[in-house]
Parts: sequence; structure tokens; C-alpha cells
Amino acid sequence: MDFLQWLFEARIPVGNGSLLLREVVGNVFGLLSAFGGMRRRVWAWPVGIIGNVLLLTVFLGSLFGAASAANLLGQAGRQVMFIAVSIYGWRRWRASRDQGGQAVEPRWAGTKARLGMVSFMIVGTFALTPLFRLLGSYEPVWADAWTFVGSLLATYGMAKGWVEFWLVWVAVDIVGVPLLFSAGYYASAFMYVFYGAFTLVGFFVWARAQRTEKPRIETLLPDPTLR
Repeated sequence: MDFLQWLFEARIPVGNGSLLLREVVGNVFGLLSAFGGMRRRVWAWPVGIIGNVLLLTVFLGSLFGAASAANLLGQAGRQVMFIAVSIYGWRRWRASRDQGGQAVEPRWAGTKARLGMVSFMIVGTFALTPLFRLLGSYEPVWADAWTFVGSLLATYGMAKGWVEFWLVWVAVDIVGVPLLFSAGYYASAFMYVFYGAFTLVGFFVWARAQRTEKPRIETLLPDPTLR
């Protein structure tokens, strides 16, 4: 209990203010997960889940911190979503891991899937904005909904091995960074600026792997319990 109390209350002094330690640590775990995802390592998923749990407590600010802290329900909700989808991705990557430790073969999603992703982003944002506003999310609420929907889509795309999922993260960051700054979550905002550059690197790494790696040939019948 003493450790948990310290974790929830600890702050890092920065200039005239301070940053929540768990916000910083949660984002570091998120960055490590992104690095593991770029290298297609299974450990990227459980590492990311740890970061998600920490950030969930951060974005529900009024429940786990000061009463004046802004609630970003889209940011908080996407941590729950991350955990659920990460379990799916973790299971999928473990089942397909090769002898070199790489767990997925990058591939382009295709025109139909791309159109579906764009439609999902737009429709999902319009659908969730009124709900998040009703629940008291921070303005502009549409930006919070956009980051939630985009994060769901990007995480699912990573689990499927779609190269385009990196570009979805870029779209999320373009909207999410200004939102986080305006809401006062500076550690997350600065980290997402770095994420933006990192996701572009990840896109080119996966695109190159898609061009150069030979397709895998399965020699055993797939186990239906792993699908």
C-alpha cells in the first residue's frame, strides 16, 4: 500500500511545476511497446499493457488525482481498449512467431481495408463525440473521440500486421498532441510529439520489411484453437 500511495502521489519537478511520475512512466512503457512493435517482438504487447494501466489512472484525473484535473474520457477509454486489443494481439503474435523471434509478417491492408479504416475513423468520431460530451470529457470533445477511434484502429492494425497502422498513429498524434497540451497533460503531450517521429520511422521499417522478406511457408496445419 505504501508503494501504491507513493506511485499515485509522486511528482517530478519541472520548472515552476511538476509532472506525475506515473504519467511519465506510463508513457515510457508505451514507447518501449512501440519499439518492440517496430521490431515485431511479442513482448511489445505485455509491456504496453503495463503502460496502459498507469495511463488509465492519469486520464481519469478527478478520480485518481486532484479534483481539478481534466477528465479525458477518450484517452482513458482507449487505455481500456488498448488492454483488450493488446490481449488479442499478444495471442495472435505468439501463435505466428517465427524462429527469429519476429511475430508477424508486414503486409499492406489493401484498398478495401483502407477505405474501411477511413470510414471507421470518421463515423466513429461523429458517433462518440456526443457520448463523450454527455459524460463530461474535455473540450474539444471531437478530438478526444478522434484519438480514441484512431487508437483502436491502429492497435487492431498492428495485431493484423498492416503496414498502414503506423500512419493511423500519425493521424492520431496530429490531433492528440494539441489536445493533451491544452488539458495540461504535458508529459503525455511531449511523449506523443516523439511518438509522431517514431511512427514515421516504424512505417518505413515495416514497408521495407514487406518488400524484402520472403513469405512464410507453413508446414503444419494451423491449430484452430489459436485463431
